[in-house]
Amino acid sequence: MKHEEKEADDNVSTVVQFVLLGFSELSNLQGFLPGVFSIIYVAILIGNSLIVIITRLDPALHKPMYFFLAHFSILEICYVSVTLPRILVSLWTKDRSISLLSCATQLCFFLVLGTAESFLLAVMSYDRYLAICNPLHYPLVMNSKKCHLLAAGSWLGGMPVQIGQTCQIFSLHFCHTNQINHFFCDIPPILKLACGDTSVHEVSVYVVVILVGAVPFMLILVSYTKIIATILRLPTAQGRTKAFSTCSSHLLVVVLFFGSASITYFRPKSSHSAGTDKVLSLFYTIVTPMFNPVIYTLRYQDVIAAFRRLFLKT
Repeated sequence: MKHEEKEADDNVSTVVQFVLLGFSELSNLQGFLPGVFSIIYVAILIGNSLIVIITRLDPALHKPMYFFLAHFSILEICYVSVTLPRILVSLWTKDRSISLLSCATQLCFFLVLGTAESFLLAVMSYDRYLAICNPLHYPLVMNSKKCHLLAAGSWLGGMPVQIGQTCQIFSLHFCHTNQINHFFCDIPPILKLACGDTSVHEVSVYVVVILVGAVPFMLILVSYTKIIATILRLPTAQGRTKAFSTCSSHLLVVVLFFGSASITYFRPKSSHSAGTDKVLSLFYTIVTPMFNPVIYTLRYQDVIAAFRRLFLKT
């Protein structure tokens, strides 16, 4: 285990390399975890890639809902690739060290892609709101240009804020220890290593989380409140069931992602525990991307039919 430091002018040793402890406390599972995470990563890549391929190849899925679903699947692949390959390298090689620059880069990409996922989930709920509550205007409002603009905005909208936040966090001095008790570079465990008072930085984190997390979540709640009210007014049970089926899968992903992420970032620093943070992080970094293809495939009959057509052709 490496521990590299350099002496600062005030004789305080400043960390220049971190050690990601990951799941080192699970000593009995060290031979088991690499295989499990490898299988999970392959499953995420295959499952989400299949959704991207099927939505591109099948003309029946050339609709805004599936356009955003394809972007969401691409985003999930990128999102999980920020953390999971690094976990696998650490587990296979037993080398848990990570340079300051690599840690900052990982955190930056993680935050940017996490923000993109938050925005894209809000866009997908807006799409469902228009389709169910304003079906006559839906084709005009959600045209190809609008879809591409919303997708681009979701991907790029959080970049300036999250790049700035990453720079702010890594402008801090880190001292006393270089051990991050987590499986990737995340804000709460990194702030624990900072020298001096970090309350200003914590407030900054809360403000950013409200902007990129709470605001999209509130928009999703408003959208689904109106969607549910509209569905309940539908005259037939079959119509209500079909409308609910197109929304329930998206709502489940929203709960998994926002629920675990909000608990992680909205808790005060004093109440953070390494074990709880790791479990919660597993949900929004690995569990959600893994179940995304299953959730959407099982609930969207059009996707199931498209898979059948594809496999029959091949």
